[in-house]
Amino acid sequence: MKTISSRDNPLYKELKKLASQAQSRRAAGKALLEGVHLCQVYLQHQGHPIYCIVSESALSHHEVAPIVAQSEARAVQCIVLPDALYHAISQVEAGLGLLFVIDVPQHVLPNDVNGLKLSAVLLDGLQDPGNLGSLLRSAAAAGIQYVFCNSGTAHAWSPKVLRAGMGAHFLLKIIENVDLATLMPTLGVPVLATSSHATKNLYDMDLKSPVAWIFGHEGRGVAPDLLALATDQIAIPHLGDMESLNVAASAAVCFFEQARQSRFSHSS
Repeated sequence: MKTISSRDNPLYKELKKLASQAQSRRAAGKALLEGVHLCQVYLQHQGHPIYCIVSESALSHHEVAPIVAQSEARAVQCIVLPDALYHAISQVEAGLGLLFVIDVPQHVLPNDVNGLKLSAVLLDGLQDPGNLGSLLRSAAAAGIQYVFCNSGTAHAWSPKVLRAGMGAHFLLKIIENVDLATLMPTLGVPVLATSSHATKNLYDMDLKSPVAWIFGHEGRGVAPDLLALATDQIAIPHLGDMESLNVAASAAVCFFEQARQSRFSHSS
């Protein structure tokens, strides 16, 4: 375990740059996981972070100490920072004082996408980090495996998306900067888009087999050229006098209707 007490330490300067600059994180292919839950999930599903960073006051905390011990046992470099230095890189108000620096998992587009026959999510220009993280959390909970994001979608590995995802990132294969128009015809499964103007009803669709869901920008929705490539456009019926649902809520409704139908078909 190493203690850093100077703001001029080269490693601390690197940490501060990663914490404050999205461009630096993207260029380095790194992400920051802050908080006990995210760090626990990472150790469980991914293995070894690059660094385990802990504040002095958190070292003896009953939730933090076991994670630091696990990290040390796995030969992870553990860095202790005075509280003032830690808070200068922290993105969480009133956090416990623990973060991991990790390499962003690099999943690549499978050569034979058509042969996968797996349910997937396609994201076209989704902008809000909270919406994106919540959508990823629902997708992971519903057993979806692949998420394809185009270049207009918010960075999936930003601190805000990671916090909203609550560990979902490590249960999904997330592939960014995908040309969705090229991908969609190759998926080999129906591609479904939600639309408040659609005539087909979500609950009338047969979702017992894999499908791909496409969701778009919070304001404009899915781009017209991608909508035209979708197999079907469907509406989510609702009783209240609201035009539409939040995109993350819409996605959750769709994912769990698919999960319900799939479970019913397997039990019958």
